[in-house]
Amino acid sequence: MSVLVVLLSVGAACCLGLGFVLQQAAARTAPSADFLSPRLLLDLMRVPSWLAGIGLMICGMVLGALALGQGEVSVVEPLMATNLLFAMGLSRWLTGQRLGRQGWGGLWLLACGVAVFLLAGQPKGGEAVTEPLRRWLVIGVVAGLSLTLTAFARHRRAPWTPALLGLAGGLLYGLQDALTRVCGMRLTGEGWASLFMSWEPYALVVMGVTSLIMVQSAFEAGPLRVSLPPLTAAQPLAGIVCGIGFLGDHVRTDAAALAWQAAGLVAIVTGIVMLGRHPAMPPGKNGAGHGSTAVSGVGLDEEHESG
Repeated sequence: MSVLVVLLSVGAACCLGLGFVLQQAAARTAPSADFLSPRLLLDLMRVPSWLAGIGLMICGMVLGALALGQGEVSVVEPLMATNLLFAMGLSRWLTGQRLGRQGWGGLWLLACGVAVFLLAGQPKGGEAVTEPLRRWLVIGVVAGLSLTLTAFARHRRAPWTPALLGLAGGLLYGLQDALTRVCGMRLTGEGWASLFMSWEPYALVVMGVTSLIMVQSAFEAGPLRVSLPPLTAAQPLAGIVCGIGFLGDHVRTDAAALAWQAAGLVAIVTGIVMLGRHPAMPPGKNGAGHGSTAVSGVGLDEEHESG
């Protein structure tokens, strides 16, 4: 695991975390008719803070793609899960909330969980799986689960909708990261012509738009503390499954190593949930109608103290 991969992954996490906060601040004011519709993106394009958030997300995706080009998905994904730390930092600065036991506990659980998983698993790259059935099985399970969760989240007013959409979007983000690595390997090994003759880059575009609508709808439907934890937890888990499933990543499989890896993943998810539900995280509309609050600056108002 090189220092460059760590720096690129953490840089990507920083951009993603800050971008998520700005996106949610804008998305929560979107018209209710835009829920799970491409119109949501068209309306949000008029909001400066959302564009800033998308710009940060694109920077994060570029840094993440560079990291995936240099390292294994099973290494990059856990490091990128630390985006919640940066989201927490911006939210804390905006709201003035202290971390307290919950904040510090979540921070340490997330950081230590990432370290334990990487040290115990010692992920290493290998030959990508060429068997089509195995690759399509993994892709189908991840994408199918994401679409199933979205189908259950169609009712915008349901309390579980933001969490389900965050989970669905996170699964697609993890799958996107895996396919990004596939594209990078194809480009390096076979050149641009081979890349554009394959299906992966076009699937990335479709999944990118689909997951963006899912995530923005999750941000619109409820508080960031409800939608961001499942999103942040699902992305590395899906990425690790894809990395081991068809990208040829290898981790240690002796009993002790597997136990520590499982403990690390549990700590990561627990830390994400604790941080995501911290009072510093931006609240939802608090009963205000869609579009009733103008977004200015970073788009966050004094409602944060209600968390």
